Amino acid sequence: MDWRKGRRSDNVVDARGGGGGGGGGMRFGGGKGLGIGAVLLIVGIGWLTGQDPLQILGQLSGQVQQQQAAPSATTSKAPPANDEQAQFVASILGDTEDTWKALFAQAGQQYRDPKLVLFSGQVNSACGFASSAVGPFYCPADQRVYLDMSFFREMETRFAAAGDFAQAYVIAHEIGHHVQTLLGVSAKVDAARRSGQRMEGDNGLLVRQELQADCLAGVWAYQAQKRLNWLEPGDVEEALNAANAIGDDRLQQQGRGRVVPDSFTHGTSAQRVRWFKTGFGSGDLNRCDTFGTRDL
Repeated sequence: MDWRKGRRSDNVVDARGGGGGGGGGMRFGGGKGLGIGAVLLIVGIGWLTGQDPLQILGQLSGQVQQQQAAPSATTSKAPPANDEQAQFVASILGDTEDTWKALFAQAGQQYRDPKLVLFSGQVNSACGFASSAVGPFYCPADQRVYLDMSFFREMETRFAAAGDFAQAYVIAHEIGHHVQTLLGVSAKVDAARRSGQRMEGDNGLLVRQELQADCLAGVWAYQAQKRLNWLEPGDVEEALNAANAIGDDRLQQQGRGRVVPDSFTHGTSAQRVRWFKTGFGSGDLNRCDTFGTRDL
């Protein structure tokens, strides 16, 4: 992927190095602290009880790391120009901005750029304290994406999902949640949760929300390739491999030794691949109606 063709966004915020550290606490997929099985269990408990899983995880991580102060995204700065990985993130973010601004304008709407916060180990967000154990996440309360880039190493070493386009897919998926927020999808899902509707499960609203974000990532990938022609042989396979690697069924099998469909929150590997391919194959936002189909 020739990511250098992309315009660098000015909306990347560097909150690394503020005492958060990257070596301790909970890690997505293993390492010190809670493993992926425990993390998935806590996430499931959070949705069952109506609590924010990020807050639960943050509280547990805070007990382990009481002596460390999480950096605040409001007191941080732009990443250095010589940080190539941060420049990669800025390039992908910049192109998502260009893509969604154009698509929103075609629909007579205005796209608002989100911020993307780089952190190391832990961070304070408007959705509460979070550690890197939860992986990249989008907070609708402050309309920011939070990313600890050590997650990319975890993708490569633990899940064999390497490659720059695989990383771009992860970023585009989180931006997909921002698009959902602007379109009112996230508010409807949250209202359903507050009204007591079942959220998790292999046909639940959370799965449909996540699969739609995968489809929106595919829409971005189609539009970006059409405009920049920056993909190289094997890039699409990298993204599909990443989608396959982080399906609920595969993660649960690795973490628990068994698959529990009633606790799904993101969809199976096959579903994640299918919906990314749906968006990438058409570039059409209207093809991403995961809430209106029976067959996910």
